[in-house]
Amino acid sequence: MSKRQEMRDKRRKQQQTQRIVIGSIVLLGALLVSLALILPSLNQDAAPLAVDLKERPQADFNRMGDPNAPITITEFSDYKCSHCASFALETEPLLVEEYIKTGKVYFVYRSMGGWINPESLLAIEASYCAGDENKFWEFHDLVFMNQASTFNNSLMKAFAEQLGLNESNFNSCLSAGKYKELSNQDAADGTALGVQGTPTFILTYKVNGEERQRVLPGNYPLSGFQQEIEAALDEMGL
Repeated sequence: MSKRQEMRDKRRKQQQTQRIVIGSIVLLGALLVSLALILPSLNQDAAPLAVDLKERPQADFNRMGDPNAPITITEFSDYKCSHCASFALETEPLLVEEYIKTGKVYFVYRSMGGWINPESLLAIEASYCAGDENKFWEFHDLVFMNQASTFNNSLMKAFAEQLGLNESNFNSCLSAGKYKELSNQDAADGTALGVQGTPTFILTYKVNGEERQRVLPGNYPLSGFQQEIEAALDEMGL
């Protein structure tokens, strides 16, 4: 075989190899696109994860505890915020046991709406709809437990069914946007208070009739709450 023929064969083999590589890349890309289209629909049809629903003392819509408690803690949160989920599922139950059940803290949950993701706005509206049957906190737990899911009407209705809510009332509440204004007001109030990240906690109390506030940004551990709450109680002489 001549040297010229050898070079032709070499170029032909290189071209064949390039075609195989390009074809493989195109095939892989097509598979990835298909998965991107298929997985969300699978996620939508999947049953929501169950959660150990915890009892809240004196639960009242998005509030819990004694309204006359010396300290009020207002949380500004987002259902797609991972740190918010960590607080809700890990730290909040400890706070309930130590300070809310004992009448020292009144706790209020508010949302920054669709700040992180538009899906969060749907979830908080659905939570408020669940609050009409005093199931706000149970719905809140289910949403955070299923945070990795795509939040859509189908999933919200699945949560409602899991909690035994009145299907007709819940669906009407959600489709009518009954709590859209309240959800937007939450976010507006949070912004006015200087909330720059989620979760953020506003600790409010009075000393000699004068209202005082502490802003606690971030996923505070129980020890952080203990320090802030005990300091406020000391200021009040309690």
